[in-house]
Amino acid sequence: MSMKIIVIAIVIIIIAGLGGYFIFTNYSAPSAGGTTAEGAADQVQVQDIKVGEGTEAVPGMVVSVLYRGQLEDGTVFDSSEAHGNEPLVFTLGQPGLIPGFQIGINGMRVGGERVMIIPSSLAYGTEGVKDPEGKVVIPGNTNTVFNVVLLDVQAPPAEAPAGEATPAEI
Repeated sequence: MSMKIIVIAIVIIIIAGLGGYFIFTNYSAPSAGGTTAEGAADQVQVQDIKVGEGTEAVPGMVVSVLYRGQLEDGTVFDSSEAHGNEPLVFTLGQPGLIPGFQIGINGMRVGGERVMIIPSSLAYGTEGVKDPEGKVVIPGNTNTVFNVVLLDVQAPPAEAPAGEATPAEI
């Protein structure tokens, strides 16, 4: 065979191989149990660092957590440490916290530690967060990462019977 035919055959094999690779990487179906990038866009991703053995956090319960919130580049924007290591206490499922944070806490058990990646759609949205001086703390359309430790889960306080004052009202 002539050298020209051999070079042409090698070029054709390389082009076919690259074309096959391109088709495989861009059009192959996701693996079983895998999540596509589109599917993950509106889902909280969680990774348990330590699975707790205590009471499970479920909607309606009062939970107490230590947390560190950061951007994907590692920049910390808020934490329990910044607030004197005071736990964040809230009723799971009630308004007041970003939805993704509550979704990520749901199902944890006391003593557990979890990392949550929260998409912007379930965090601070397109507007982001600015401090009182107008400086951007969390840019819009930014995913956030929270490290949380679940310290306690309690039943919500019982409501006082009608006509009786609660301690807060006295």
